[in-house]
Amino acid sequence: MKFNCKKVIAILMLFAALWVPSIDAAQELTLILDWFPNVDHLPIYAARQQGLFAEEGLNIKIISPSETADGLKMAASGNVDIAVSYEPQTIIAAARGLDVIVFARLIEHPLTTLLFLKGQGIESPKDLSGKKIGYTVPGLMDVLLSAFAKVNDIQDYRAINVGFAIVQSLTAKKVDAVMGPFKTYETVTMAHKGYEVGYFELEKWGIPDYDELIFITSKKNMQKNQAALAGFRRVMARAIAQVRRNPQQAFADYLKQVPEADPKIESDAFKLTLPYYAARQHLDANRWQLFADFALKYGLIDKKVDVADVLWTE
Repeated sequence: MKFNCKKVIAILMLFAALWVPSIDAAQELTLILDWFPNVDHLPIYAARQQGLFAEEGLNIKIISPSETADGLKMAASGNVDIAVSYEPQTIIAAARGLDVIVFARLIEHPLTTLLFLKGQGIESPKDLSGKKIGYTVPGLMDVLLSAFAKVNDIQDYRAINVGFAIVQSLTAKKVDAVMGPFKTYETVTMAHKGYEVGYFELEKWGIPDYDELIFITSKKNMQKNQAALAGFRRVMARAIAQVRRNPQQAFADYLKQVPEADPKIESDAFKLTLPYYAARQHLDANRWQLFADFALKYGLIDKKVDVADVLWTE
């Protein structure tokens, strides 16, 4: 048989053109959550289960924080590629000169509450004067609590870091209320445990509307991995749209990715969370600046932040 070198080369070139990268060949990005995995993060897990990241040539490694404030610090220092964070936390970090930039959204309105057990004589925020108030994320929820207290005239309270131990701290009466629980999640958890709770929604008590959960990276990482991060943002837009179109399938995909989740609690929480997933990935600079100016006025930050330096809007 006569060996035809040109023919072999042509065949090899054809295979190369048709070759699709596998997950092993995809670009790996490390994503740290803000909390333990829960339905707030459902679009991320559903996207991974459905192969949407792979279609963008991405392999997303998801990790949980050991402390509630870890994510932003690790993203700013470059120890992870992406962190799930909060708008107020990012504004505070920017005011302190940390290297952070926001490039995508997950939850587009506040979920954070000041949560308390019913039957404690708490009818308005002022009733918390002189009480012990817990907070979840150091450097964020304690600062947000301070602003909330100023706006609502809460006097002489004692702030206590409870971290992840929201339910235990309230039920053991170590604190009278906690700043940081979500109205779509901890309220459900407490109800499943037989506790009746009340809460003050921040946006109804003087705190401006804001993006609750966002995706951040460092500016250095943005320069290095801009194409990959843009791909991640496209995936989140697609994933959230699919969650809205077929929530039952999205929830099933989430449970496959997070088998340790309690289906009953998570199902109830998902129904409450669904309306809050970001409908668009557009970052509204005017809305962000309104919150940043509020943060300066009420002492969350000590110098003005120009949000144009924080938002990636391309």
